[in-house]
Order: sequence, then C-alpha cells, then structure tokens
Amino acid sequence: MAIVEVWIDEDACTGCGLCEETCPDVFEVDDVATVKEDADFNEFEEEIKEAAEECPTEAIQYEEEE
Repeated sequence: MAIVEVWIDEDACTGCGLCEETCPDVFEVDDVATVKEDADFNEFEEEIKEAAEECPTEAIQYEEEE
C-alpha cells in the first residue's frame, strides 16, 4: 500500500531530530518536526515507516491508501 499522507502531532513532538536523521527528504526539524511540502511519500515509504516506528513520542502519523 502507498502512503498518501504524513503528518506530525506537534503537541507530542519534542524536536529530537530522529525523523530528520532517518529521512531528511521528508522530515525537517526546527523547534518541532514538519513534513516537507514537496516530499515524495512513495519514494521514501520505508524510511517514513521507520521514522514513525522510532519516534520516541509517536508523533509521526501516516495514512496508507486502502
């Protein structure tokens, strides 16, 4: 299944930078993480899932098409 949306729960994000380290083509961290507007979710699907799994606060969410 392809990922169709990725978002960050800003209330949960601590800005640790792990997501940006795992997938810098999709995530960017300033004070909190954000998803880059031009990110290609299909190209980096595995890295997005890895970043979500590794996030210590579970702030990264994604939706896959059914």
